Amino acid sequence: MHESKYSCSEQILINLFGFCFFNKKPNFAVLQQNKVIEMANHKSAKKRIKSSEVKRLRNRYQHKTTRTYLKKLRESTDKVEAEKLLKEVTSMLDKLSKRNIIHKKKAANLKSSLTKQVATL
Repeated sequence: MHESKYSCSEQILINLFGFCFFNKKPNFAVLQQNKVIEMANHKSAKKRIKSSEVKRLRNRYQHKTTRTYLKKLRESTDKVEAEKLLKEVTSMLDKLSKRNIIHKKKAANLKSSLTKQVATL
């Protein structure tokens, strides 16, 4: 493999959107939905924008993965498989709520309804 001039987080953004948001010049950051906002000149502010974008992408990935597992669990008809999936999904929901990606009461409501569903299989 060849060495990239971009960091890992910048490479993720390039792969997703086709370009890097954080060039040295000009002094603007291009954020989602092609909005251009003026960026602060401080090094820490530039770093904050980079790190928050990487966190946003990671949170989005984890949330989407959990929703996919929820869908699989709701569609499953086999009780043994559903119980196995319930354990995984419960763990995922707990992690999402712990990291404030979803609200803790939403996680509790989802776990409750899924447990009821698996019990009726």
